[in-house]
Amino acid sequence: MQHHAFVIEAEAEEGIRVAQAWAEENLGMKAKGNPDVVVQRYGLLSVEEARGVAELAAGAPFAGEHKVVIIAASRAYHEAQNALLKLFEEPPRGTYLFLIMPSLGGLLPTLRSRIQVLDSHVGPTRSYIPEAAEEFMKASKEKRSAMIKKLTSGRDEEERRELRDEAIALVNGIEQIAYNTSKASPQKLQEHAALLSDIATLRGHLHDRSAPVKMILEHLSLVIPKNLL
Repeated sequence: MQHHAFVIEAEAEEGIRVAQAWAEENLGMKAKGNPDVVVQRYGLLSVEEARGVAELAAGAPFAGEHKVVIIAASRAYHEAQNALLKLFEEPPRGTYLFLIMPSLGGLLPTLRSRIQVLDSHVGPTRSYIPEAAEEFMKASKEKRSAMIKKLTSGRDEEERRELRDEAIALVNGIEQIAYNTSKASPQKLQEHAALLSDIATLRGHLHDRSAPVKMILEHLSLVIPKNLL
């Protein structure tokens, strides 16, 4: 039995490429320029947007027998995830769903149980790590402070929201680096357990609009082990 609903742990564009490649390989669909391969990008997925996705998925394919709906979000409200439960449990006939998020830590167990986790590795490539995360890890204390200042200097609400999304992507990238390093041995996993726990907590705070982004990133800078990279 072929699965019809998947989740991919990756940054948006990387996950979209993985989903499109899956559709081309498994369904024989041309991904680019195909009205039956729909890509929706969101920041923080709301209930209204989740309902819109459900309505979009309900429509019949335009040309072929299959339809692919790709939803990329930096995070999803629990209410939004609940709104997707029925859709992901029973997708419309011929419809394949892909949910892409940079971290699956905030995914509700009820939703996760309904979807298959699709490996974001394609061929020999490694998991996507934002360049800013690697730069932050290698940077001096002064350079990190400059990067933090840049990420917290939004002039209006829209710019602050965009910078907060960048900060979240940075944190997710550092988490991925720590996780990749931890897989090397049980000892490494033990060494980085506290960091991974801290990152999960800090990311949760970052999704709050009133979060002190500067303080959060400064704390992260202090707890990153020197030998992580």
